[in-house]
Amino acid sequence: MKNFNTYTANEWIKEASSKPIPKMLFSEFWFENELSILFADTNLGKSILAVQIADSISKGKAIEGFKLEAEKQKVLYFDFELSSKQFEARYADNYKNHYSFDDNFLRSELDYESPHFDNKKILDCISKEVEMHKTKIVILDNLTFILEDVEKGSLALDFIKKLKQLKTDLDLSILVLAHTPKRDFVKPISNNDLQGSKMLMNFVDSCFAIGKSFLEYNVKYIKQIKQRNCEHIYNESNICLCTITKGAKNNFLQFEFNKYGNEHDHVNNPKADYLEDLELTYRLHQQGKKNTEIAKLLGVSEGAIRKRIRKLET
Repeated sequence: MKNFNTYTANEWIKEASSKPIPKMLFSEFWFENELSILFADTNLGKSILAVQIADSISKGKAIEGFKLEAEKQKVLYFDFELSSKQFEARYADNYKNHYSFDDNFLRSELDYESPHFDNKKILDCISKEVEMHKTKIVILDNLTFILEDVEKGSLALDFIKKLKQLKTDLDLSILVLAHTPKRDFVKPISNNDLQGSKMLMNFVDSCFAIGKSFLEYNVKYIKQIKQRNCEHIYNESNICLCTITKGAKNNFLQFEFNKYGNEHDHVNNPKADYLEDLELTYRLHQQGKKNTEIAKLLGVSEGAIRKRIRKLET
């Protein structure tokens, strides 16, 4: 039985040159034929962004501020997070005036009552569903459900190998949503912040993450973590700053691109916060406000204000 295909490097290049160039599905974050991971802490909008990407591809219309090169086509979104009613609520106004998705957007929920369902063979179930609907774009929401013990190296490795094989066998583009364990918000997001990262990060083609801005209220940012089909464009010095909004007319919950920024300006920097409070303390003191008033305004003790003023006057 043959296990390897071995040719000269030039033969491989000739073979590869006959294949189409992968097109962008979501700017440089995710290309066709890639196994990609999108991760973030809870409640930062992973599913919102993933549905928005699926909606974009299904309609053949780029998200404003981002790029789409692929043609309009079917997307199969496996939702292991929300119930149908919860999904409805996100894309409606009090369950009325629903957002209109394209019929190319297919959403799949598990049928727990099915006698054929086996959690250990979930990838086989996914494969059958993909083949049935003849789609090439697959989104899995999320990894924690599919892989019960994501931190266990052997399980993670086995899972990612099977997922890569599924991608190759069916010529798929796969986006997997994942969580991050508790992380240090003082530091920029890195590949170490993906839950079960050691095994998973090594084998995926690309990876991007959502972070929370501590500089601007309600602002999230999107950052590239790993890429193979392009340069590292959206790095620490060039993150995409967005706000989550709901369309007043169409009730579509979405990431709205604002501008590019530097991640170091948006991480939670205690030193920067302290210096800002120190400056504010000085200004209020110069205005003649009492220590007790300043303490109340800044939410600290009166003793802390006394120490700051002594430090400023020495």
